Amino acid sequence: MRRLILLLLASVAYAGTMSLPANSQAPPPPPPVPEGPRYVVTYLEVSPTATADGTKAVRQFRDAVRAEPGNLRAEVLQRLGQPHQIVLLEAWRDQTSADIHAQASSTIRFHEQIRAIQNAPADVRIHFPLSVGPVDAVESGAAVAIVTHVDVIPPQRENGTALVKGLAEDSRRDGGNLRFEAVTQVNRQNHFTLIEVWRDRQSAEAHSIAAHTRGFREKLAPASGALYDERLYSVLD
Repeated sequence: MRRLILLLLASVAYAGTMSLPANSQAPPPPPPVPEGPRYVVTYLEVSPTATADGTKAVRQFRDAVRAEPGNLRAEVLQRLGQPHQIVLLEAWRDQTSADIHAQASSTIRFHEQIRAIQNAPADVRIHFPLSVGPVDAVESGAAVAIVTHVDVIPPQRENGTALVKGLAEDSRRDGGNLRFEAVTQVNRQNHFTLIEVWRDRQSAEAHSIAAHTRGFREKLAPASGALYDERLYSVLD
């Protein structure tokens, strides 16, 4: 019995050490979402046996989206080495334009079409710009696109925002860069997406070992809330 009492007391004491200090503060709330353009990143994964059908459907949808009011850009990326994984990149004039598109019957039909051949549900993420350049679409060919999801823990949101913004501004000056966009997720401002396009694979690799890129990764690591999820793609015509 005495041993049991001692164990209980030790457990209570340990639990006390796990509580937050009395003077600790929650991280400040994120600022209001700014008005202006919206960047939508949609991750699609179809069955490997349905890759051709999925690619065809996304291309057709992309072409239709480009003609919609308020659309600034629509592109399709196909993952290198895993062609059944596709990313649809859209840029819209504002949240209203993005909402009208999301609720359009053509969009609903497209997602029903993909749902019939999907390996996993579509993952749609809406962002506002943090640091972006010209919105023009990039031609296909030898260009290599990289889409990276960056997640920092909530107390590091402000620090993470500054680091991601700095990386984008530095990287647009790198040789072979065609686009480097940093955008912030509307509903989770401690989550970011990096959208990069490089002239070729060699330019992308040179960027990955540049001093400023390595410095960014070093500073980001202690603030990270998840694995640095970097994926390489080709740009579909």
